[in-house]
Amino acid sequence: MAYAACGVVLLAGCASMPDSGDLRGVESTPRQDTQVRVFAMPPQDDAQPSDIVSGFLEALTSDDPAYSTARQYLTRTASQTWQPGLSTTVLQDGPGTEPSRSDDVNDLTFTLTGTKVATVDEQQAYAAAKGTYGVPVHLTRDKKTKQWRIDRLPQGVVMGKSDFQRNYMSVNKYYLASNTASNAQAHTAAVADPVYVRRYVDPTTEMVRSLLNGPSRWLNPVVRTSFPTGAGLEKGVTSLTPDDQNMLTVPLNENAARVGETKCNEMAAQLLFTLQNLTPIVDKVELRSGSKRLCSLGDDREGAGADAVATRASSQHPSYLYFIDSKKRLARLSVATPTAKPDPVPGALGETGKELLSVAVSRDEQSAAGVADDGKDLYAASLVSGGSLGDAVLTSHGPTATDRLTAPSWDAHGDLWVADRDPDDPRLLMLEQGRGEPIVVKAPGLDGRIQDVRVAADGVRIALVVTKGDQTSLLIGRIERTGETGGKDERPTVWVQELRSATPELEDVTAMSWAGDSRLVVVGREQGGVQTMRYVQVDGSTPEGPAPAALTGVKELTAAEDDGLPLVAYSEDGIVRLQSGGQWQKVVTDGMAPVYPG
Repeated sequence: MAYAACGVVLLAGCASMPDSGDLRGVESTPRQDTQVRVFAMPPQDDAQPSDIVSGFLEALTSDDPAYSTARQYLTRTASQTWQPGLSTTVLQDGPGTEPSRSDDVNDLTFTLTGTKVATVDEQQAYAAAKGTYGVPVHLTRDKKTKQWRIDRLPQGVVMGKSDFQRNYMSVNKYYLASNTASNAQAHTAAVADPVYVRRYVDPTTEMVRSLLNGPSRWLNPVVRTSFPTGAGLEKGVTSLTPDDQNMLTVPLNENAARVGETKCNEMAAQLLFTLQNLTPIVDKVELRSGSKRLCSLGDDREGAGADAVATRASSQHPSYLYFIDSKKRLARLSVATPTAKPDPVPGALGETGKELLSVAVSRDEQSAAGVADDGKDLYAASLVSGGSLGDAVLTSHGPTATDRLTAPSWDAHGDLWVADRDPDDPRLLMLEQGRGEPIVVKAPGLDGRIQDVRVAADGVRIALVVTKGDQTSLLIGRIERTGETGGKDERPTVWVQELRSATPELEDVTAMSWAGDSRLVVVGREQGGVQTMRYVQVDGSTPEGPAPAALTGVKELTAAEDDGLPLVAYSEDGIVRLQSGGQWQKVVTDGMAPVYPG
């Protein structure tokens, strides 16, 4: 009877299988990535001083939100005064511990040692660091309990590089460019400010708090936030989670209750850009203050979304890739049909016989600039058929081509940047709208000779390849403009401030390009190493993800801020391109100097 019953069940199962009908797609639940979580262990009774120190250091690398286990290794007073969020010190191999001799059986000091790699400050901003680390940690033994505890220690946390990479991740928060010129684009530029947050400790809420706290000190002079002074999360809010419609509601305190519609939309755009950089599942944000709904904003592409409020570089989609063809004219290739035959651009730089060495195309793809083949003269012209070339807008008097003009670069305002490498008069120059008398850009922190110039799409950051002695480095500077009143004859004073290295591990940078809102792609060489290609962040850190596929003999490189477009390089094999996850493919055999707009 049991066998018969089983047979009936099996037949019923077979009978329920469909044997007709059309095929239909079924939406499946995305598979969640397995997250390795680390939980700290509290100190054991009668633990030795070395065990207390090592246990405390291990607890710093755990996923404990408030470091409550780490605090158990401290005395009550030390726990109350210790502020782990003030800084994070990253060491190459993790902290070593060296005990010091003591004549008191109830007191002992350990020195934490290591080689510094980086620091993350209280604003969560990353900065590369060098040198040795040696900081004392003092322990005392309680006279009653006889238990050892740490009673004096440095503020912040310290950990090795591998633990830092596991615990922290880099995320962009977004602010609005404030140093816009009177002829700037219609939309305000959104500027990425990369910060490091703990990966498994509610990063969504952490990023919102970080955004509300304002931009990093380095970026602050050239950006603004639309959140009013004192705006923060509503009291009692400890966690933020999107609903089943992928909308995140952000309850703000009373300081944000009276913002107008324009400011509120800008606030929402800042939030949406920031959160989508962290988790793509958020496609709408709503701001509230108390019971009052302030505004909501989504990422739709029909003119009413966040991109209508502010413009991110990564959301811009160029139409063409440009390069110098075999006749040394400016040519272009459609990014939509990369297998199509390239054509000379309309206008003087593509139709006349002027031979070019390097080129740049404005971000609206309406104008172009080119340096003549001898590196001496810079020309600017519109990309309109039949236009004349006119006279050079700038001339260098350097003795050789390598002592003359670098490749030019257009910023978001339509201004043209170039460096003159004349040994007798080296200068960084800007031409408003690509014409007129060049403005000499002040760069007080510059030490060396500029070899390459690339202005970011946001118009407030600039990348410079600078040679000093036998080292060539990539430096990132902040563009500041003063004295602009919008008057017809007013000329601004332009500064590049606080230059800092984006490639501390490379000693010979040969090519670079912006490749995202806060990312660049670089070709360079480590000390004693071979040529390599990698991505770097503007703060000098290395972003997550694989490096581009290897390519030998790279002479020039270009990338679009939109990471959906391929990297393009000029190498021994001509102009080649690399689609994400693929291999290098030949595009043009007899061309050079490839560039996307910018």
